[in-house]
Amino acid sequence: MNKNRFRKPLAVATGFIFLCAAPGLTRAQSGPRGPAQTANVASSGPQPKKNSLPPDDFAGLTYSDAQKAEIDKIHQVTKAGKDAVVKDERLNADQKDAMLQGYSRIEYGQVYKVLTQEQQIQVRQRVQARREAEQAAQKQSPQR
Repeated sequence: MNKNRFRKPLAVATGFIFLCAAPGLTRAQSGPRGPAQTANVASSGPQPKKNSLPPDDFAGLTYSDAQKAEIDKIHQVTKAGKDAVVKDERLNADQKDAMLQGYSRIEYGQVYKVLTQEQQIQVRQRVQARREAEQAAQKQSPQR
């Protein structure tokens, strides 16, 4: 039952990715664009900001073979989505950054769902400790 809940959103997300990627493919095949449109492609694509993603809260966990396979599938789907966003010339840098962060959040949530109850507790404890440390650092920085 848990797999069925995972497969439907994954299929919807994959379909959305292909729908978004398909118009870009047809435009690329139709021929060269005008100089005004190609001038917007100055960079190879934005990279997420260093502080925009959480540290690896899953580091140090021991996964079963089934978990490893499921997590690898999640990473592959997410990577394909991120690659499509980076290659999409219709999005500006802020939009690409927001989409990449969104894909990372989705990936984080999907990997979390694959974990066992004990592993989820460990991850929640790490997240809580990290947030408490960030709050303590924020309280100290205005005093300086």
